[in-house]
Amino acid sequence: MKTAIELKNSGSTRNQRGQSLVELALSLSVILLLLSGAVDFSIAYFSFSAMQDAAQEGALYGSINPTDEEGIITRVRSASTNPVDLANEHLVNVVVTLPGEACEGNAVRVNVIYDYPISMPFIGAIIGSQQITLNASVTDTILTPTCPSS
Repeated sequence: MKTAIELKNSGSTRNQRGQSLVELALSLSVILLLLSGAVDFSIAYFSFSAMQDAAQEGALYGSINPTDEEGIITRVRSASTNPVDLANEHLVNVVVTLPGEACEGNAVRVNVIYDYPISMPFIGAIIGSQQITLNASVTDTILTPTCPSS
């Protein structure tokens, strides 16, 4: 037969187990939310890196063929399909800009713009959107053709 003190202690142990379970549930939900944010940020950064490489590829092509805007865009779109499908014209926008004449020594700029969908829960309510616009931009010097003398 158990004494009153032993009965009191056994109930206390059961309450402590319940309290530990509640603390675990609360802590685990916060940790998983932070982990999903870290994964989401990592994928966004990986996507930006692929876009930056594609923009560099287009700018390189544009430094040799500055007047072939369609060729520059094709070069960018064929550079990558993963993690961002650059060939999808509805998701990815490619803009080629020539600030001056298309001749040696001037610049060609290639922008690749993509609305990255955020998968992390609740972040849309905080920032006001479930998307982050990623904009990769590369400027390169035109190598050919030679400009006519003024």
